[in-house]
Amino acid sequence: CGGYITHSSCDISNPLQKRFSESNDKGWFRSLFVHKVDARKDAHSNLLSKKETSNLYKIQFHNVKPECLDEYNNLELHQDQDFPCEVVGSWNIWYGEQDQAVHLWRYRGGYPALTDCLQKLRVNKEYLEFRKERAKMLISRQNQLLLEFSFWNEPLPRKGPNLYELRTYNLKPGTMLEWGNRWARAIKHRQENNEAVGGFFSQIGDLYVVHHLWAYESLQSREETRNSAWQKEGWDVNVYYTVPLVRSMESRLMIPTKSSPLQ
Repeated sequence: CGGYITHSSCDISNPLQKRFSESNDKGWFRSLFVHKVDARKDAHSNLLSKKETSNLYKIQFHNVKPECLDEYNNLELHQDQDFPCEVVGSWNIWYGEQDQAVHLWRYRGGYPALTDCLQKLRVNKEYLEFRKERAKMLISRQNQLLLEFSFWNEPLPRKGPNLYELRTYNLKPGTMLEWGNRWARAIKHRQENNEAVGGFFSQIGDLYVVHHLWAYESLQSREETRNSAWQKEGWDVNVYYTVPLVRSMESRLMIPTKSSPLQ
C-alpha cells in the first residue's frame, strides 16, 4: 500500500476488507459458470411473431368525458372497404380506468398497409369530420402498434354475450423472448374453454408491453377457468418463471360495444 494510506486500512485481516475480497473472489468464481447469451441473429419481433401473416395491430385507449360516453359510443367508427384496415374489437371499461374506450385495429399487410391507410384518411372529408366531432368528447388518447405472438389465436369475430379481460404486462427490458418462450409452452393450458382471444406485444409506443385478451361468459366462469389452470401440470412452472420478468401489470374488464365484431 502506498501513499498516505495506513497499513491497517490495507491489511487483509481487516474484517471489512476481508469480506470485500472474498466477495470479489466469489463473484469472479461464479462468473465462470454464468450462462453467456449468444448474439441474436434476428430481431425479437421476427422470432416471436407469425411468419405466415403480415398483420399489424393498433390498440387505442380513449379517455372520454363522463358526460359524453353515451354519445361517443353512438359514433360509428370510420371504416371503408378501400382501406386496408378493420376493427377487431371495441369495448368500454367496466372495471379498471373508468370512462375509457378501447379499440383494436388490424392492418393486413403490415406497415405498408398502415401508411396507405393514413394517407387516405388525411384527404377523407368524412373521416376528418368524424375526428373533429370525436375530439370534443375526449380528455386524452394513447395508442400502440403491436404484433401478434405466433402461438396465440388470431382474433376472429365471435358471438356473445362475453365479458373480455385485457391483461397488460410491462416487462423488464430484454425479457420479451423469454416471456414468449414460456407462454408458447403454457398457452395450451388456457385454451380449453376457448377463452384465449389474442396475444400481442408492442412495437411502437410504450415498449416491452404485452397484452393478453381473454373472453369469458361471466365473472364466475372467469374465476373457474383461471382456477382450473392451476390443476394442469406445467401451469405453475410458467407462473413461477414469468412473474420475475414483470415490472407492473394491469387488468381491465371490458364490455363490447354494439358494433364490436367481438361480442
